[in-house]
Amino acid sequence: MAGFQKATKKRARLRLALIGPSGSGKTYTALRLARGLVGPTGRIAVGDTENESASKYADRFEFDTQPMTRFSPRDFIALIADAAREKYDCLIIDSLSHAWMGRGGALEMVDQVAKQSKSKNSFDAWRSVTPEHNAMVDALIRAPMHLIVTMRVKTEYVVEEVNGKKTPRKIGLAPVQRDGLEYEFDVVADMDGAELVVTKTRCPALQKAVVIEPGETLGATLGAWLTDGVDTTDERRPTTQLPAGAMPAEGTSVAHHPLPHEQPAHPDSAASPGDGQAVGNGLHGADVPSEEEMLAESIIQECEHARDETDIRALSANGKRIVDPARRKAVATAIHAALKRLGIVPPPKPPQSAQQRQPGQD
Repeated sequence: MAGFQKATKKRARLRLALIGPSGSGKTYTALRLARGLVGPTGRIAVGDTENESASKYADRFEFDTQPMTRFSPRDFIALIADAAREKYDCLIIDSLSHAWMGRGGALEMVDQVAKQSKSKNSFDAWRSVTPEHNAMVDALIRAPMHLIVTMRVKTEYVVEEVNGKKTPRKIGLAPVQRDGLEYEFDVVADMDGAELVVTKTRCPALQKAVVIEPGETLGATLGAWLTDGVDTTDERRPTTQLPAGAMPAEGTSVAHHPLPHEQPAHPDSAASPGDGQAVGNGLHGADVPSEEEMLAESIIQECEHARDETDIRALSANGKRIVDPARRKAVATAIHAALKRLGIVPPPKPPQSAQQRQPGQD
C-alpha cells in the first residue's frame, strides 16, 4: 500500500443529477451548468439518447455529441470510456433513464433473460442483469471528468384550488432509474421550468438552495467548491473538433457544434445561496432566451419524444404557463403533432356559452 496522503479537492470531479418531468428544462440547464463548471475553454461532450435533442442548442453552446440508439449498461460504459479517452472536461448523459427503461436497457434485458430461462422468472433474471448495471454505476462514479446526468421522473397530477378555481398541477415522483441511484451523486436537484431545487448536496453553499434560472454562475460555484477556488482552466487544452477514431462501438455518428463568434458573458462572481435562498443565476445580454422562451423550446423538444397520453398531459399543463401568443401557438402545434403521431384523439373543445361569445359571433 502507498500509505495515506493529504486530501485535496484540486482534482475532484463533480457528479451531478438533474431530475425532472418532460419539459422541465433539464437538457438546457445541463449545458449551462457544464459551461460554467469547465470555463470558456473547457471541452464538453454529450451522450444524447433523446434523438439528438441537445443539438437544438448548438447555436448557444460549444459541445460535441454522440447520439445513442441502444441503451444497455455496456453502451453507457463505452460512452464514458470514449469521453475519457478523448480527455473531455465534462460529460453530460441526457438521459440516464434510458439505461433503465430504454431499448436494450436493464428492464428490457431482464425481460429477455426471463423469456430465455426455464423458470421464466424475472427475479432470477436480475441475477445476471444486476452485475452489468452495477458495472455502469461504477463507471459513472470513476469517470475521470465532471459528470452531469439527467433523469426523467414518473409523473402524476394533483388538483389544487387557485383563486377559487380547481387547477391540475403536475408533480414529480421518483426518478426513472434504479432505486437509490441518486445517492451516488454529489448534487441532486429537481427541475421544474426555470427553478432548480437542491435535494441533496455535498457542497455547503447549496444546502437547501432554490436556484432561479440555474446556469453558468451555479456551475462556476460548483467548480470553485471543487478546487477551493483554484483556477485550473489553464490545464485544459482547447479544441474545436472531436478527434478521428472517437466513433462509438455501435457505429453512430459524432457531431461537433461550434459557438457563435460572441460567447455569452459569464457573471463576474459565483452566487452563494444560503438556506432556502432563491438565487438569480442567469445569463445577460440580448441573445439570452427568456424563461418563457426556454420553457416553450423545452416543451416543443419533449413533444417529439412523448410516449403516451400522460406525457402529453404533462406538456400541455406546462404550456399553460406561456403567455406570448406566438409561443403558445407553436407549443399547441407541437402537442397536436405529438397527439397525431401517437394516434390519440384530443377531446373536443367545450362549446362557448352566450356570455363567452364575442359580439358578431352569433
